[in-house]
Amino acid sequence: MTPRILYKRLAMAEVVTWTLLILGMIGKYGFELDWATRVGGGIHGFVFLCYCAATVAVWTDKRWTAGTGLLGLVSAIVPYATVPFERSVERRGLLDGPWRLAPGGEDPSSFPDRVLAFALRSPVVAVLVTVIVVAVVFTLLLAAGPPTEWFS
Repeated sequence: MTPRILYKRLAMAEVVTWTLLILGMIGKYGFELDWATRVGGGIHGFVFLCYCAATVAVWTDKRWTAGTGLLGLVSAIVPYATVPFERSVERRGLLDGPWRLAPGGEDPSSFPDRVLAFALRSPVVAVLVTVIVVAVVFTLLLAAGPPTEWFS
């Protein structure tokens, strides 16, 4: 899977899960369906973390500037902003080509490059580790409760 395909799919998944979260909020506050935000929010939270992990991977591989990478991360926080961001980086050619650090590609030169090169060269291990890390972070965030209650 190329960086372009991965990023397009996750940007669209963010849009879909934002919609689920918003529908869940309408269900909770409009129809007293408390479970609706837990379902929509849970799915959205998981996809949000996956999108952020993919953003860091593509940022590292394609050597985005810090501003572009940070904007990519921020786009996940703003509803529906991931697709315009993804289209913007695609138009600028920042998603072109295969993975730079894939097997047979460039040798990694920095710590982030080495981590990504390992992930691309050992995809099964990388997917398992990523899923475990995302699941742990997701579980910790669920235990922390809704973000609206973190500072109250």
